[in-house]
Amino acid sequence: MKRIFLYSLLTLFSLNLNAQQESQYTQFMYNKLALNPGYAGNQEAPSLQAIVRSQWLGVEGAPSTQVLSFSLPLAHQRIGLGMNISRQAISIFENITLDMSYAYRFPLGRGYLGLGIQGSLRSLSADFTDPRLHATQPINLDPSIPANQQQKYLFNLGSGFYYEGEHFYLGFSIPRILENNIDFNTPNDLQLSKEIPHAFLMGGASFVLNDQMSLQPQILLKYVNNAPLDADINLSLNILNKYLAGLTYRLGGSSVTGFGESIDIVLAAQLSPKVLFSVSYDLTLSDLKNFSTGSVEAMLRYNFGQNEAQEYVNPRFF
Repeated sequence: MKRIFLYSLLTLFSLNLNAQQESQYTQFMYNKLALNPGYAGNQEAPSLQAIVRSQWLGVEGAPSTQVLSFSLPLAHQRIGLGMNISRQAISIFENITLDMSYAYRFPLGRGYLGLGIQGSLRSLSADFTDPRLHATQPINLDPSIPANQQQKYLFNLGSGFYYEGEHFYLGFSIPRILENNIDFNTPNDLQLSKEIPHAFLMGGASFVLNDQMSLQPQILLKYVNNAPLDADINLSLNILNKYLAGLTYRLGGSSVTGFGESIDIVLAAQLSPKVLFSVSYDLTLSDLKNFSTGSVEAMLRYNFGQNEAQEYVNPRFF
């Protein structure tokens, strides 16, 4: 059954369909720079963070993602620079993307609005010599299957805005606007598959319950033309501004059962004024639950400018 699932993935990559192409993150609240260039420089100090994700554990060729991000505020946080390097692997396919972001930030009301632009360079590759590929006859006898690794490079542009007030945030972005041809050996005038612009709308708020706890609802809406609207809906409890525990419901999954794609557990701890660590686990609700034990994700963030003697002020749980 796992091979059947792999064949299905390869079939989807060969069709001219509009579907979610961007990487999926359960901890979107900690990975906004990968989704929205307007977020660049939003941290009060230079910050470096890493995210690793293994999706659909137990399924051969399932997606895996690694992300390294750096954000730098300049000119008293009026300018933000960001860099995002990500790698996504699905079966024999690998995407490596470099995003460079610039945001101009200015005060608006009781917060800051960041207007961002982004340029990205993406390497797409497919290794048809991978031993995981199986066929009814030897692959080298089929002239339509390349005998080596295929690779191409794509440039794209994106933009977005991000506003953060005292107790809420709101952002909208389209990280990649150009509809590049992503076929390896097909001329541009005979395009079978292409990059599709993805639109992201994110928002969240913090409601103080008492002097020790606050409640934080957050949402990420994901839209692609001619594809179903997707969303991650999160509700988290912030304890002492040091710990966070949350649940996320992800839409999608089976159109028959209607249960959605997954229920996700998110746990985070502000280990010091400089270090934030979080983990998440996705409990699959769709038909994939018969083949997978779920998905896991971990994030580590380091802020360079904080003083260890400082109290835990504004730990940026969102």
